Amino acid sequence: MTEVADPAEVAAAELEPGDQEGAAPAPVGLLAAAVAGLALKPALEAVLMVVDEPATAEHLAKTLDRPRRSVTKALRELSDDYTREGRGFDLRLVAGGWRFYTRPAFAPAVEKFVLDGQHARLTQAALETLAVVAYRQPVSRSRVSAVRGVNCDGVMRTLLQRGLVAEGGTEPETGAILYRTTDYFLERMGLRSLDELPELAPFLPEADAVEAESQEGLPSFDPDAPDETVTTSITET
Repeated sequence: MTEVADPAEVAAAELEPGDQEGAAPAPVGLLAAAVAGLALKPALEAVLMVVDEPATAEHLAKTLDRPRRSVTKALRELSDDYTREGRGFDLRLVAGGWRFYTRPAFAPAVEKFVLDGQHARLTQAALETLAVVAYRQPVSRSRVSAVRGVNCDGVMRTLLQRGLVAEGGTEPETGAILYRTTDYFLERMGLRSLDELPELAPFLPEADAVEAESQEGLPSFDPDAPDETVTTSITET
């Protein structure tokens, strides 16, 4: 009679000696075989460069088909190597997972790069919208769109995300959200207050005048009127 093996004993026999936490399954397929042939530390570095949240040792071990114990040891050694070499980044265990972080000592360089990049990436449309807000604040999106002659919803969202403008109450007549510039705007412009803005406001057209002008030449008619009435109205216009 054939003896049936205990499943628990079979599972234990498949574990790497001394590693009761278990290794990942044997590689299957060409991709898995290629992964298994990679050096562990460089492979960990490559994977950690693209994660968008801390990766656990278990997940990394499964991805690279290695025992978790070996992966954890390699991660700690990489972290120690980066610290000893004085790298500008660090590998930390945070919230149960591993991820690259910049070192606090180099925060000024990162901050300058980010802020300079945001300033450089402002489009002409964003600069024009920001100028209208600065001179006409508090102002609604519809008013800004009227002054510029185009819809500015997308541009306004960009300025809000950059922290250059912020909500500043609502318009009493319509309930529309009003926008104003922020202290960060003053900081980026090198101004102590809005009083130091160049005298450009008198050269901007009034929003009401722009709105009235935009309506000129547009046919107005009653949609419920007979066809001949609509035709006459358009012709007269």
